[in-house]
Amino acid sequence: MRDIRIATVIFNAPAGEKSLNLDRIKLWVRAAHEHKAEIICFPEMNITGYGVCPSVITVAELIPGPITRTLEQLAVSEQIIILAGMAEKDSQGRLFVTHLIVRPNRPVGVYRKLHLAPPEQSVFTQGNTVAVFKIQDFCFGVQLCYDAHFPELTTQMALRGADAIFIPHASPRGTPDQKMESWMRHLTARAFDNALFIIVCNQSGENGAGLTFPGIAMVIDPSGHIINKDICGKEGLLVTELKAEALNYVRNHRMRFFLPHRRSELYDR
Repeated sequence: MRDIRIATVIFNAPAGEKSLNLDRIKLWVRAAHEHKAEIICFPEMNITGYGVCPSVITVAELIPGPITRTLEQLAVSEQIIILAGMAEKDSQGRLFVTHLIVRPNRPVGVYRKLHLAPPEQSVFTQGNTVAVFKIQDFCFGVQLCYDAHFPELTTQMALRGADAIFIPHASPRGTPDQKMESWMRHLTARAFDNALFIIVCNQSGENGAGLTFPGIAMVIDPSGHIINKDICGKEGLLVTELKAEALNYVRNHRMRFFLPHRRSELYDR
């Protein structure tokens, strides 16, 4: 990979307020552009708002649709890659927790959440595709919230060439410190075991649908060290330079790069 500057947003996303949320996305995207970020990542379902009631279908959209068209225009005007979340409905009426990968003048990438949390399973349909996305010589994956609790998913993305994984959250409950403590139990291990960057952000504040989110965002390097964080619990922009040197150090280390020694034949039976 090459050095790349990324931005993550701690974002308050009122449920059902698509127009409001898209307008505020534009402000954060322009701020990230001013900081010379090449990628900006928003939390899970930050466009439609997060909810697990069947009524979420009233704000869900097809892809392509008005949401994707708005973001495509924004990506072109600001020359930035936008990762943003929504409730998606398909032509069969199924609902998905979806994250968009919107690149200037490129087809919109789509990641559908693979591991639905128990409260989501009666409303949403799980995705079935493990994908990575490339920007020149930078390759990344996307996971959503509950996905991060399944270690093999990160390993599969690493084996597909991912240098980094963005993990947007809509994770309520608890204080910023408690959420940070929770993330530290597993996200540093995902980075260290797979020799890649982990970038994570969460919604913040009340969403008008009975949920309150503690915010926070952080970036972990391939050695499992936190290199940037915001745990104030309020909306904000976290800009971080992902250094190729940090990735190369681990992947060229005889004892620290584990994936080449993984015995896949033991696990694929």
